[in-house]
Amino acid sequence: MKKFLLALPFAALVAACGGGSGGNAASQLKIVGSSTVYPFTTTVAEAFQRANAGTSVIVESTGTGSGIKLFCQGVGQDFPDMVNASRRMKKSEHDACLAAGVKQVIEVPIGIDGLTLIESNKAAPLKVSLADVYEAVAANPYGRGPNTARTWRDVNPALPAMPIRVMGPPPTSGTRDSFVELMMTPGCESDPAMKALKASDEARHKDVCTRVREDGVFVEAGENDNLLVQKVEADPGTIGVLGYSFLAENADKIRPLEINGVLPTQATIQNLSYPGARRMYLYVKGEHAAVKPAIRGFLAQFVGAWGAGGILEQRGLVPFTGADATAAAAAATNLTPVDASTLK
Repeated sequence: MKKFLLALPFAALVAACGGGSGGNAASQLKIVGSSTVYPFTTTVAEAFQRANAGTSVIVESTGTGSGIKLFCQGVGQDFPDMVNASRRMKKSEHDACLAAGVKQVIEVPIGIDGLTLIESNKAAPLKVSLADVYEAVAANPYGRGPNTARTWRDVNPALPAMPIRVMGPPPTSGTRDSFVELMMTPGCESDPAMKALKASDEARHKDVCTRVREDGVFVEAGENDNLLVQKVEADPGTIGVLGYSFLAENADKIRPLEINGVLPTQATIQNLSYPGARRMYLYVKGEHAAVKPAIRGFLAQFVGAWGAGGILEQRGLVPFTGADATAAAAAATNLTPVDASTLK
């Protein structure tokens, strides 16, 4: 687990925030969550710290799912103020927040990232479709029995006879959720019968379309994306799953796979023509924002950093444009709780 820490002792959190025992500073912010969003949040935290002597920020890379679980455990000094997420909060997670007394969950979209498949620059370039990816990684492709494909040619005769080796994030990661949602499921539903299955038997559809094989072809590589880059770069033929920002930072070592004829670039991610384009989020606890002025200041710092030409674009985050940019800035300013009816 990665942790970014800027900590100084301060007065205890205002009692109205409730819960816990003894001494978390009102000017100390704690953020957990996505390893993909982690570099963006730490960049903002560094700038915020420089501009606001007397504040402290702790950012921990726990994965989206684990981070939201921590965030939703309660209100008070023992619980995180915010959580990074590389996919949208689920309704079940929001329900858990409500049950634990977290009544004001504020959703702030921060920009767009591209879920990318990467390979070593030393490897022969591989171009795949979403169906190819699904058929290579699914435990039970199209419900026809256990996956026996060992090479990419077994999946598609037009592909090379190269062993299938995929390294991806664990189930607690938002990147894993995005991989399932943006690549596995659309690949599965390229078969009309699988799309129809969702309407007739949703549980069966989920099992067939989202369960990843466990025979060693797909390897869970943890939450350390920099280490994943190193492993893929050192092993030509291995495919990795991670966010576009890490690709942009390591172009001397790795390159993206073309998927459905589209490469991930800032333009194809921004216009959502790249199949792996996904929004990134920061969730804020409204109860904490009401008694911690530093939270509003931190969000204002984020808004100033995420626009075109800002420091986050330089780190690989693709900025929103037009109405999306306006809506994101409004969310960070108004702090209106998310409408639970829009969550899935």
